[in-house]
Amino acid sequence: MSEETRVFYRNPFADYPMVARGEGAYLIDKKGKKYLDACGGAVVSSIGHGVKEVVEALKAQLDSVEFAHTSQFTNPAQEELAGLLAELAPGGINHAYFVSGGSEAVESAIKMARAYWVQMGRPEKWMVIGREQSYHGNTLGALAAGGNPWRRALYEPMLYQRPRVAPCFCYRCPFNKDPAHCALECAEDLERAILEVGPEKVSAFIAEPVVGATAGALVPHDGYFRRIREICDRYDILLIADEVMTGMGRTGKWFAMRHWGVVPDMICLAKGLAAGYVPIGATLVHDRIVDTFHNRRNVFQHGHTYMGHPLAAAAGVAVIRYIKQHGLIEKSEKMGEELMRRLREALGAHPNVGDIRGKGLFIGVEFVADRATKAPLEPELGFARLLGDTAFGLGLIVYPMSGTIDGRHGDHVLIAPPFVITKAQTGRLVELLVKALDQSLATLRDKGKLKS
Repeated sequence: MSEETRVFYRNPFADYPMVARGEGAYLIDKKGKKYLDACGGAVVSSIGHGVKEVVEALKAQLDSVEFAHTSQFTNPAQEELAGLLAELAPGGINHAYFVSGGSEAVESAIKMARAYWVQMGRPEKWMVIGREQSYHGNTLGALAAGGNPWRRALYEPMLYQRPRVAPCFCYRCPFNKDPAHCALECAEDLERAILEVGPEKVSAFIAEPVVGATAGALVPHDGYFRRIREICDRYDILLIADEVMTGMGRTGKWFAMRHWGVVPDMICLAKGLAAGYVPIGATLVHDRIVDTFHNRRNVFQHGHTYMGHPLAAAAGVAVIRYIKQHGLIEKSEKMGEELMRRLREALGAHPNVGDIRGKGLFIGVEFVADRATKAPLEPELGFARLLGDTAFGLGLIVYPMSGTIDGRHGDHVLIAPPFVITKAQTGRLVELLVKALDQSLATLRDKGKLKS
């Protein structure tokens, strides 16, 4: 980066172009280069860039009031957004606790689970169990609940230890089963973990309905979450659905858990909640948890300065209205099917593509060294990063990640474009991805790092 900058970048060695504006599915940099945003940044920009209705809603909110602390006031935007989410959420999930992002939403859910059990007279229940190859945020509580070794490594001494549950990874089943002969061993593994530490200590189990960043759009077996719900109920454990990536229509339904008809106790949202227009997150909470606090006249001892921020809530309301008005949940499902078809036609037989998976406009492509054996590419190749950089140079933004299998081995890209993407743009997306893949492999072969 320029020596003039005073920004502490997440990667100070990268060269970031200066973004100038956004239009629909595209971002344009200061030099006028257009980038097809095929991942919504980090699965954030669900309704596309530059939507005037959202911008106007933000301006209108600023004309009213920009901030009032929620320890002193509520505000109309917060109340309206909570009501809209209660209408959309499954079962008895009728209350929203607003924060500023996904990590805060998960952290709030973890602390709320603990506080709930204390209210219930069971203070020994504190532990939140998560799965291997999971990620739930960067704050310490959320990081501890996750199971991605690479993300945990530096902070491991600061994280509490708990048993790990097997991932629901059909392509690389840890129990060597195929979906047709699956007995939901990965779900049963939760019971093993609970009994290992003692159910009296476990407050909650957290899982993404479709795993995002760490493993590339892993879709569970149809019976998986029903079995998870049964196990949680058997041992008095709350079920937290981390829908930070999948929520608000990304998989073709407002909430991914609706695909399987399972009602969790809490749902964590962020990213698509305001589609990137303003930072916001939310923990949606079941009535029985809220009632426990209300009936005992106890407060939830937790909070953030900017929770329920009027501007953020106004953005959330405007985004939900826009999605409804333009039928974008249905479009997410329809265009997801279109994109999946095109990807499988173009890459389904590629020798270095192992699996193409996902739901709606939330798709993962996993890369391998050998398609027949599923052997991954060597971690030292840094293939996901190379592919992402190559695609970026071609004007395509994807979400690359390494460590798909165990935090070190395996490479994939997430593809999660805005719901407003057109058929022509899906064709262009696939065309550029294939080109980036071929160029990346050629680069490694030219350097003698990969056999022909």
